[in-house]
Amino acid sequence: MAIHAQEIEDLIRDAFPDAIVTITDLAGDGNHYAAEVIDESFRNQNRVQQQRAVYGALKGKMDGPNGELHALALTTKAPE
Repeated sequence: MAIHAQEIEDLIRDAFPDAIVTITDLAGDGNHYAAEVIDESFRNQNRVQQQRAVYGALKGKMDGPNGELHALALTTKAPE
């Protein structure tokens, strides 16, 4: 089952309302996306902590073979 880029962005924005969020559909199939999330809350966190926070915001959309989102290339960082 495919997911729309806007739904991914909305889920991330719910958790990180002040973030700069960019979603790119990599394959045009609604299953393979890239996301860049820039948020102040990531300052002093390592990349694993940042990415876990974003994956948590997706509320299970990537969980298991029945997840709506198959692949997400994720870039996270604090603002410069």
